[in-house]
Amino acid sequence: MPFRFVHTADIHLDSPLRSLAMRNGELAELVGDSTRQALIAIVDICLEEQVDALVIAGDLYDGDQTSMKTARFLAGQMERLHQAGIAVYIIRGNHDALSRITQELVLPPNVKVFGGRAEAIETDSNGLSVAIHGMSFAKPQAPESLLPKYKSPVSGAVNIGIMHTSLAGAPGHDVYAPCNVADLHGSGFDYWALGHIHQRSDHLGARTVIMPGMPQGRDINEAGAKTVSLVTIADDRKVTVEERLTGIAQFERVNVDLSEVTDWAQAAQAIETALARQRDHTVSPHLVARLRMSGETLLSFKLRRDIDLMTAEAEQRGERIGNTWIEKLELDVRPPGEAAKESADPVIELGHLMRDDVIAGDGFRTEIRDMVREMMSDLPPESRTFAGDDEAAFDRFIDHLLAQGTDDITARMSAAERDDN
Repeated sequence: MPFRFVHTADIHLDSPLRSLAMRNGELAELVGDSTRQALIAIVDICLEEQVDALVIAGDLYDGDQTSMKTARFLAGQMERLHQAGIAVYIIRGNHDALSRITQELVLPPNVKVFGGRAEAIETDSNGLSVAIHGMSFAKPQAPESLLPKYKSPVSGAVNIGIMHTSLAGAPGHDVYAPCNVADLHGSGFDYWALGHIHQRSDHLGARTVIMPGMPQGRDINEAGAKTVSLVTIADDRKVTVEERLTGIAQFERVNVDLSEVTDWAQAAQAIETALARQRDHTVSPHLVARLRMSGETLLSFKLRRDIDLMTAEAEQRGERIGNTWIEKLELDVRPPGEAAKESADPVIELGHLMRDDVIAGDGFRTEIRDMVREMMSDLPPESRTFAGDDEAAFDRFIDHLLAQGTDDITARMSAAERDDN
């Protein structure tokens, strides 16, 4: 009989979402509960597929949590699996190492949490011998590879390794137990169940090495459909991997081209059209969209002045489509080039002066760069990617930031001048 299990990681149960709460309470409630709903979906898949085991490759929790509500919820879900005779194998990741719940929570007997020393748990699946290897880390730092510490493959058994690792490194993720994918393929294990990097990836080679990504995104930097792996290992040790959807709310960036738009109603309709198109391609129950308004349009000044009104328009159209939420509106719009050049409007001329003389100066630019770097240093690593992953991307971000700031100031000055007249 085959051995079947679900492989997931990086659930980050009850991860806090303060920024969303400030903008939209209903959206924050939806996304704030989504990690719990994703875990429920994972357990549902285990029960429906009648698997032998659930494997969680680290970061079940989200850091220094003390809420026993989280603990009780988790224990309840593990009990559902216990009642069905489904084993659970968990390793602690870097976020789990910070969690007090990790040390205090008593889980049902079907749950095995690996300790700080490598272990191999042997089990039998109707005649198919299976060895499950795992190792947790007690601290949030693991600068060296953990692979040499794992036990050798059990002879004659299907060997499954569970590891929390950054592999060769990934943008937005701390370096954690780095290792070479080639070494994983050469380890003699049939399947490596990885965790830590939030984007799914299958590392092809002699063995099956899967980073499942997280089962539920928490912000726009974790966009796209989220899944877990349903793994079947046949009697002949052939490994088959299928994806199963778990995400409740799917974050997506949606571009709205306003190049041909000349009035407010057309802009609102363009938003609705773009949202409906994305909703048709969204596989999760809810779409959470960040709208990027782009192009040269006569509405440029009005959009910058009345961004709150256009956000309300977008939210209304999201409600009309159904299960469609607006996380944020970003503006990358400019006045039509020729009109801006030929205009005698002194406010527009002042805008050109700010862009060409003030912002172009090294002193001002350096000050802004330093401010952004200081702000980034106060953010967790996974939240720093908004400004790019290297120096060139960071410089492009600063250029964009300064240009957008100039356009915002010009729009507000132009609006104030019209109001005075």
